[in-house]
Amino acid sequence: MIMKKFILFSLAALAFINITAQTVDSVITPEPLKAPKTKKDIPNLANRANDHLVFQVGYTGWAGIPDTITTQGFSKSINIYLMYDFPFKNNPKLSMAFGPGFGSDHILFSKTYVGIKDQTSTMAFTDMSDTNHFKKTKLATVFLEAPIEFRYSANPETGKGLKLAFGVKVGTLLNAHTRSSDYEDKSGNTINNYVMKESSKRFFNKQRLSGMVRVGYGNVSLYGSYQFTPVFRDGFGPQVRPFSFGLTLSGL
Repeated sequence: MIMKKFILFSLAALAFINITAQTVDSVITPEPLKAPKTKKDIPNLANRANDHLVFQVGYTGWAGIPDTITTQGFSKSINIYLMYDFPFKNNPKLSMAFGPGFGSDHILFSKTYVGIKDQTSTMAFTDMSDTNHFKKTKLATVFLEAPIEFRYSANPETGKGLKLAFGVKVGTLLNAHTRSSDYEDKSGNTINNYVMKESSKRFFNKQRLSGMVRVGYGNVSLYGSYQFTPVFRDGFGPQVRPFSFGLTLSGL
């Protein structure tokens, strides 16, 4: 309910600011009479690139991670969204966009036991380097998300040129699981080459709220995001918050 109210408040605030700005401008500095716009003056947005499809891949990490937990390797974030873009009538370079999609984080650990299915009060992250262990473990979370973006496009008719976007995204947890591989002894010798998968959502926050920003040229841009809500429920794990930055490809 809090996230729904936040979204409605944000949209209402943007609409109010836009209407108020137009009203104030017309009262304080009335525009002189102008000749009617010709077809050449009106931007043709019929074939504009709306950036409906947004695909992102980048590095992700945990802000606030304690010293007792060590991540290793290239932890990544993979996101894909189908967004609907609505340009402002008074300024087609500006638009609002929103739509559904999926966001996933994949955090990598080395020689660490991640107790995702333990019946304990908190989720365990245990260093196993001095005994038998899995060489690699991945902790993955997958969210159904709804991003809301305020966009700027320097050339809305062609979709080329400078593009900026910022906004928020709200999500609900669909899946949380670990994938551990290469079981070996403390000396690094392979005991059994197999994969173990475990899944549970008990320790995790079911909803998340993140801020995001993008800047680029044409269909390619760089993005950054930060999750305001912690990964784990209060008292069920470390109060870490994911951040991510990487590459965005958009089009259609």
